[in-house]
Amino acid sequence: MLEPQQGATYDQQLAIAQAAEAEGFDAFFRSDHLMRFDQEDPGPGPTDSWITLAGIARETSRIRLGTLVTSMTFRFPGMLAIEVAQVDVMSGGRVELGLGAGWFDPEHHAHAVPFPPLGQRFEMFEEQLQIVVGLWTTPAGERFSFEGQHYSVVDSPGLPKPAQQPRPPIIIGGAGKKRTPRLAAQYADEFNVPFHSVKDFKKAIGRVKKACEKQGRDPASMVYSAAVNVDIRANSADKVVDELSQFKEAGAERLYLQLLDNDDVEQVSIIAKEVKPHL
Repeated sequence: MLEPQQGATYDQQLAIAQAAEAEGFDAFFRSDHLMRFDQEDPGPGPTDSWITLAGIARETSRIRLGTLVTSMTFRFPGMLAIEVAQVDVMSGGRVELGLGAGWFDPEHHAHAVPFPPLGQRFEMFEEQLQIVVGLWTTPAGERFSFEGQHYSVVDSPGLPKPAQQPRPPIIIGGAGKKRTPRLAAQYADEFNVPFHSVKDFKKAIGRVKKACEKQGRDPASMVYSAAVNVDIRANSADKVVDELSQFKEAGAERLYLQLLDNDDVEQVSIIAKEVKPHL
């Protein structure tokens, strides 16, 4: 997983993605932000997530591709459904949509993107989930309509369709105690806990499992994952393996390895040789 808002060109991201595929990793994911969180030089500036993933989709053949996570504030739900469906087709069915309510207000103000209050964003987030899923799963030849508090859809043909049927997997992440577990249990195929301790990870997935049970869903039908920063240059492989193993033992079925040096392609090979075999 890369953080391109740190300053990464398309070519840098492609190089990491192709190295990940060559080294046997399962996926290439990227964050979806419009600027860095600090005030340092942002380098070349942001790259659009779904344009970037579309390009990478055509230059890879096996690894899955996605966002961790796209902010729903960045796109209207109908346009998001079209973009992700198109990249899914371009990749031959390798896309996963991570979607969230957004949180970093300065990037919104810096790019003329509205940033409503948190409660309203969660309302919009749930409506976007309903609309995206509805558009993707409406049978060809039929129409989809939706009337919500923030969005309405009138007689949409729900096209184009994604390659994956009935739809690409949806990832919802976070460590919220009420709204996030409910939304994950209702809409997500995977629940991700980003950059928290093992203890907090266990608590977060525990809340989601309870939310699944409350909705009559088998908690085992959810994939549980964690995002973890990995600096193989500053740490021994043994230390990295130990940290990642703790998440595995705590119930993580997938681990997203956050790499902060976007230009260091060799780190992918080092992790593949010195860390991956032990997991």
